[in-house]
Amino acid sequence: MSTRSHAPDEQRWKALLFISIAQLMVVLDGAVMNIALPSAQQELHLSDGGRQWVVTAYGLAFGGLLLVGGRIGDMVGRKRVFLFALAGFAFASAIGGLAVNALMLLVARALQGVFAALLAPAAFSLISLSFSQPRERAKAFGVFSAVSIAGGTIGLIAGGLLTQYLNWRYAMFVLVPIAVVGILGAIPTVHDIAERHRSRLDIPGVLLASLGLVAVVYGFGTAESHGWAAGPTIGSLVVGVLLLAAFVLVQSRVSSPLLPLRVLTERNRAAAYLSVGLAIVSMFGMFLLLSFYFQQVKEWSPVMAGLAFMPMAVPQAVGATQIGARLAHRIAPRPIMVGGYLVTALGLVLLALLDADSGFLEIAVAEAVVGLGIGTAVMPAMSIATHGVEPRDAGIASAMINSSQQVGGSIGTALLNTVATSSAAGYLVSHAGPAQVQAQHQALVHGYSVAYWLAAAFVLAAALISAIMVNAGAPKHTPVQGNGDAFDAVPVAVH
Repeated sequence: MSTRSHAPDEQRWKALLFISIAQLMVVLDGAVMNIALPSAQQELHLSDGGRQWVVTAYGLAFGGLLLVGGRIGDMVGRKRVFLFALAGFAFASAIGGLAVNALMLLVARALQGVFAALLAPAAFSLISLSFSQPRERAKAFGVFSAVSIAGGTIGLIAGGLLTQYLNWRYAMFVLVPIAVVGILGAIPTVHDIAERHRSRLDIPGVLLASLGLVAVVYGFGTAESHGWAAGPTIGSLVVGVLLLAAFVLVQSRVSSPLLPLRVLTERNRAAAYLSVGLAIVSMFGMFLLLSFYFQQVKEWSPVMAGLAFMPMAVPQAVGATQIGARLAHRIAPRPIMVGGYLVTALGLVLLALLDADSGFLEIAVAEAVVGLGIGTAVMPAMSIATHGVEPRDAGIASAMINSSQQVGGSIGTALLNTVATSSAAGYLVSHAGPAQVQAQHQALVHGYSVAYWLAAAFVLAAALISAIMVNAGAPKHTPVQGNGDAFDAVPVAVH
């Protein structure tokens, strides 16, 4: 059965627009809430511990249910799940905006995570299955990648504006009309033409994968607030690793696994999952630390801090839609990914060299280099994340790239923040003297610098993995039948 879309090209590009709008909504949610959280904490009388759970509740539900969400889309239909998840996300956002107490907000955030876990893999797989020719596939993933990686920056700006000039609740309410536009536009334009996965849902796999991912995400979230040596941190991470190991064992033995191991064993897909996960460790941690640098060291307002991310957002979009997308339909993905990751590492080194007195031009140049590099690298990585996959496994393969981002983000936020904090504290101790504002700023910048060097090492590891594992060839400029691959790679065994 051919999985090429038979809809007119114009229809498919319209569908991409509305799918990207849905992706923007998911990415915006986390960013705008980070800026709005201090105001929400004050109004709803959240403790510092409770404040963390507003972020963690979303991450736990999203990260823990992604694989299940991807497989449900394969089973009942990606478009159906896509529309249902959009409506559910809008409903949960409205509840959050109307929250009268902390519990109501926490429930809303968890519900948002549940529907995001359904929405993200459905959106990704719909694009993967709809665009088969190399040129159009590269452009489609370029747009989708630009939305994914620039949405966080846009969210920081929007969150600052909404919180400072309206109310923190609008950071939740603004997602409702976005979802409505996505639903109304997707109904006539989005088409799911691939076969469905007809087997029953693997319940043991669902439980092991969901609980394992939740434990890992929770462990890294706990490390951020309680430290790496704390009992809950170590216990959660150990339990998570054991559950995920048991999950892999079960998947190799059941007749209808939640995650067929054939999805993981193809080297190009595996490289995409690993390299993107490592890169996101750096990017999420960098966003957090750069936000602190703007507001604590530079003492800029939330709006100014959000706007200060623009030198990164624009090059990200250029890297994904112009450089990455244009190169992807001409040459093999490996040099694009390796080159993009190396440029990103250079940008992180430039950030590590900043000090408390650095001017905006120095900051902007470093941001632009990071943005250009990661935008270029992630675009082909997202494209090969579904490389050679059977159409009935498109949802679960798409869920894997989202899972790598979610887990990588949790690790990056906790790890780099912990490194920065401990390094800053050590700096103050070794540079004994009055704890003046200038000394505190120098300590903070020192902590950020150490964390940025570590972030650069993670991106270099992503470049190394891409160089070793990615072997997909240059795209064939002919219509592709079957699984819609954009690249000519080694044959993929079907088990």
